[in-house]
Amino acid sequence: MNFKQLVAKSIHQTINTKYSEDDLYNVLEIPKHTSFGDVAFPCFILSKTLKQPPQKIAEELASSLKSQYFQEVKAVGPYVNLFLNKEYFSCEIVKTVVELKQNYGSLKIGNGENITIDLSSPNIARRFSMGHLRSAVIGNSIANIVEKCGYKPVKINHLGDWGTQFGKLIVAYKKWGDRQKVEAEPIKELLKLYVKFHEEAEKQKELEDEARAYFKKLEDGDEESLALWKWFREESLKEFQLIYDLLNITFDSFNGEAFFNDKMEEVVELLANKQLLIEDNGAQVVRLDEEEMPPCLIRKSDGATLYATRDLSAAIYRKRTYNFSKSIYVVGNEQSLHFKQLIAVLKKLEFDFADDMIHVPFGLILKDGKKMSTRKGRVVLLEEVLREAITMANQNIQDKNPLLQNKEEIANQVGVGAVIFHDLKNERMNNFEFSLEEMLKFEGETGPYVQYTFARACSILKKANYVEVNQNLTLNDDLSWEIVKQLNDFPFIIEKAYHRLEPSVIAKYVIDLAQSFNKYYGSVKILHEDTEKQSRLALVQAVKIVLHEGLRLLGISAPEEM
Repeated sequence: MNFKQLVAKSIHQTINTKYSEDDLYNVLEIPKHTSFGDVAFPCFILSKTLKQPPQKIAEELASSLKSQYFQEVKAVGPYVNLFLNKEYFSCEIVKTVVELKQNYGSLKIGNGENITIDLSSPNIARRFSMGHLRSAVIGNSIANIVEKCGYKPVKINHLGDWGTQFGKLIVAYKKWGDRQKVEAEPIKELLKLYVKFHEEAEKQKELEDEARAYFKKLEDGDEESLALWKWFREESLKEFQLIYDLLNITFDSFNGEAFFNDKMEEVVELLANKQLLIEDNGAQVVRLDEEEMPPCLIRKSDGATLYATRDLSAAIYRKRTYNFSKSIYVVGNEQSLHFKQLIAVLKKLEFDFADDMIHVPFGLILKDGKKMSTRKGRVVLLEEVLREAITMANQNIQDKNPLLQNKEEIANQVGVGAVIFHDLKNERMNNFEFSLEEMLKFEGETGPYVQYTFARACSILKKANYVEVNQNLTLNDDLSWEIVKQLNDFPFIIEKAYHRLEPSVIAKYVIDLAQSFNKYYGSVKILHEDTEKQSRLALVQAVKIVLHEGLRLLGISAPEEM
């Protein structure tokens, strides 16, 4: 229910003005303090056409505005402050939430169209570090948000399973690798080899040439190189799956860069036919001078393809396969130029869908103020963080509620939820410092705080043996009204998060709702036997529904007991 729309309509019907309802709607304000009403209308906009001072217009308008929607209308200087009918709106909004349940806030923006979402996409043969967390959880939440808005998300894990790094890894394995050690701890040993390659390459520059040569052999189908690559890939996927299971993230496709090996020639031919390929020091590039960008490298001087070639092939393949209405890439901010080049080249090839491709960048999780780096071995392993978070959650439950059933399952939900929420409450473009202690706090603006609030609502309803009853509700106190207004905001919050592709909008919302509910819980005797008890329980039920759905959209579980 859009309060501002109702107010704009009422003003438009009351006063003779050339301005439309939309014009009036656009100047309406939501006062910061409730003492100034729920909606305020500044009368300056009408002053010129009515040829009266805004204070006089405000007084006349305040005395004329009559509606079942308004409890009180006051003129304060040039403003008309409108106090909405708490009992009427509380009844309508709470009943709507309780009736619609998890469908409350669902929108039909997408009309069932597909949106492809490129997320996570780690490089093979690397440990899953904290640096990999953001793309996975931001992308997963965006997938949930677009689905809530009526789209069908297609989650693609575009694995980094091709490229010069595999030449480096093969060289490192052949020079310093031990098969038994790799078989015992595949990813740990492969990461050691990868880091060693970069350390040695600083002293022996020829190692980089060897790596490029081995990647070319890989592209040409060399049996030994391909066998090593397949082994590295299979072992990596096993380890990645452990992380995805912990995070409860699933994918519709694991087609990585290697999948496009036999599809890149088409792109090269398309570029050649349009006379877009230019030779530059033996390499083939597409010049982007008009777009004020450096050239996009399509093929190196040794004939090897690049990241851009594979991404061009992937974009065309995804349009043909999924006929997406939007194609979203949840990839770090440092790749912004790459995606600008990618879109520019597709436009030169006259693919209209290039306008529907969106790069969703994000900032870094820093360690001691610096970017985490696999090459330099400065990593914090995500699995270790998740396991430690679960252990700490388990200990917390043991201290506070030792008789709780399903402790292990709930500790998993709380520990993992704490890590995900800590990421998503930050606006995605912001960098933030990795701090396990901060991440795992179980009070304040944290995931466990929101989960605990949800569990508290469940506990109240269970204790009251709450049964939904279709009746008019009587809620007209200020504390419940603050909650009702927040519940009413939920569909608008979802739409805002969708348009900005910004999960933090929802994370901040559920914190605010949890805080308002806990204030209400601390001040009101919810279970007191009187005529309004059923109304208070219906409000608790509505809060429970919206907190659960808010957490779900973030990819976080909501345990009913903690």
